Amino acid sequence: MGYYIQVEKGVKIYVEDIGSGQPVVLLHGWPLNSKFYEYQVSDLASNGFRFIGINLRGYGNSDKPWSGYDYDTAASDIKAVVDHLGLKKFVLGGHSMGGAIAIRYLTKYGQENVDKLWLMAPAAPLFTQREDFKIGMKPIEMDALIKVIKMDRPAFLAQLSNMFFKQKKSPQFTHWFEQVGLRAGAHSTINSGIALRDEDLRDELSTLTVPTAIFHGKKDKICSYKLGEYLEKEIPNSVLVPFKHSGHGLIRDEPEKFNTEMIRFLKSSGVKSRKNQQVTGR
Repeated sequence: MGYYIQVEKGVKIYVEDIGSGQPVVLLHGWPLNSKFYEYQVSDLASNGFRFIGINLRGYGNSDKPWSGYDYDTAASDIKAVVDHLGLKKFVLGGHSMGGAIAIRYLTKYGQENVDKLWLMAPAAPLFTQREDFKIGMKPIEMDALIKVIKMDRPAFLAQLSNMFFKQKKSPQFTHWFEQVGLRAGAHSTINSGIALRDEDLRDELSTLTVPTAIFHGKKDKICSYKLGEYLEKEIPNSVLVPFKHSGHGLIRDEPEKFNTEMIRFLKSSGVKSRKNQQVTGR
């Protein structure tokens, strides 16, 4: 079922809530919504998990206020949903920008109530390069992308869909993907793009203590696989799961492997650290 939760005065967030068992709270990437996870919902529910798909503000069925597209506000919205639903010992997962926001949630609100962290092709710790960080596109390239969004958002989404997946998709799927992106507010897409360009999570990674899995496509053209390698090195209790034939949309590029690895991680007691020691869940 789906319902709305008020996260602040005048702003309601849409949540999909399907199944029962341990909650798995999933955050979508830019500029999509929780429909991106529709091929995971049945497997989650049939394996005893409760899918909680949050449409971030500005996306899908959620309200689209003018402001609040920074990571701190997104984390605050998630906290309001978690508190409203009374979620305990949940798994927090996020794809692309959603992965970055998941990290900010943990460092802002604590990790005691989170069982595991699940990052999928995360746009973290940085989406754009810095003088001392040379992974990702240059800020000026992101500025050019934002300009395209302002001038012709459907053209931007067509460009995005071409970069998103490594495996060929049907015209019907491509149309569906672009329509999901068009459900976002135009200003929401632009302001989230600015956040992606400017936010920096590097100082937060070493503070993460929950067992963490990083699913990343080796042929990702949007968030380089090098980001996954960097995160595995910097997040203490983490494991990198490579998807050799996937781009940024690994969920749809290798769907069977993705769901198999998903259930394996969710049902495990933890992950194997780089030192081959078992890291137990909470």
